[in-house]
Amino acid sequence: MSILTEMGQKAKEASVVLSVLSTLKKNEALCCAAQGLLDASAKILAANKADVDGALAAGIKGAFIDRLTLTQVRLEEMAEGLRQVAALDDPVGEVLSMKTLDNGLTIGQKRVPMGVIGIIFEARPNVTADAFGLCLKAGSAVILRGGKEAFQTNQAVVSVFRQAVQELGLPADIVQVVPDTSRETANEMMRLNRYLDVLIPRGGAGLIQSVVQNSTVPVIETGVGNCHIFVDDTADLEKAVAIILNAKTQRPGVCNACESLLVHEKVAKEFLPMVGDALKSKAVEIRGDETTCSMISGSIPAIEEDWATEYTDYIISTRVVKDLDEAISHIRKYSTGHSEAIITENYTNAQRFLNEVDAAAVYVNASTRFTDGGQFGFGAEIGISTQKLHARGPMGLKELTTTKYIIYGNGQIRK
Repeated sequence: MSILTEMGQKAKEASVVLSVLSTLKKNEALCCAAQGLLDASAKILAANKADVDGALAAGIKGAFIDRLTLTQVRLEEMAEGLRQVAALDDPVGEVLSMKTLDNGLTIGQKRVPMGVIGIIFEARPNVTADAFGLCLKAGSAVILRGGKEAFQTNQAVVSVFRQAVQELGLPADIVQVVPDTSRETANEMMRLNRYLDVLIPRGGAGLIQSVVQNSTVPVIETGVGNCHIFVDDTADLEKAVAIILNAKTQRPGVCNACESLLVHEKVAKEFLPMVGDALKSKAVEIRGDETTCSMISGSIPAIEEDWATEYTDYIISTRVVKDLDEAISHIRKYSTGHSEAIITENYTNAQRFLNEVDAAAVYVNASTRFTDGGQFGFGAEIGISTQKLHARGPMGLKELTTTKYIIYGNGQIRK
């Protein structure tokens, strides 16, 4: 029996216990796990330092190191995130509808746990805590497979969670972490149909596409964010600069950061130098079309690949378009369906953009950085779904459940 098969069996058994656990007990487990993170902070931060040192020695740098690095503050934020999940309403058991038919049958629909959720993700230790907390509250066991760069950190964090739930008399196998990061193990996990009810990849485009293309377990596709901001000819240009600066530089390594800027030709001459100076002040590399390069000194000529790239770094592609139609056409061609925004003072243009741009989140006069479960008021999330089946946009507790029909009868038989 392979290690993953054994883990799957244990997770399935643990999920039975978890599926009928009371909200009170789940919340108690989450709060104990949060305190456990703080109590074990020295151990976790030491493991994380070893991971970061290893990544730096391997030549990794930039935004990747920022995503990988834990600090005491970030650890406290992870703990607070678990407490926030505990404070959220429990979706399990919610009856969505109930009706009585002419034959006397009463039929309802009820939220229930998924069962066992698998999550494959890259070097972001906070995902370990988010995944554990959300899956536990949603009543499902979870098997985690993190990236090799965060291996020691993930092991340390999961050991804290397992100890916390065990101390409350719950099975430790509510949460497990795959003990190696080989490609073979990842491929086996993608075919663990007998035990995994759903698989969620969270990371870059390469990881997500690998899982989507190779998994025989049902997949919820998340995260790749080639996000655009279009500055219309009626835009408040000062407002536009502030929004773009936030969307690009507030945290460039995340999926809701702006990667591509489109500017209406009527305002390009005035706006491009403004936004160029602002972006360069934050050390953002600008890769532009011919017009952009002529108006922003130091810009690098863009190639076709740039329009389709999620940089997750201090780089932005920039193009001048003749009108709203061309902007929408460009977005349709290159968007990953994550988050798109228009800066405009024209109501008709705003409505057209909202109606015609196909993405999980579409904004008018706001930063794309708000595409987040917490920012939307939903609480913590497991990722941003960019697909259209089951879940789309921030995936919180409700999106980690499924439904079943419950039918009450009184001896009815079908004729």
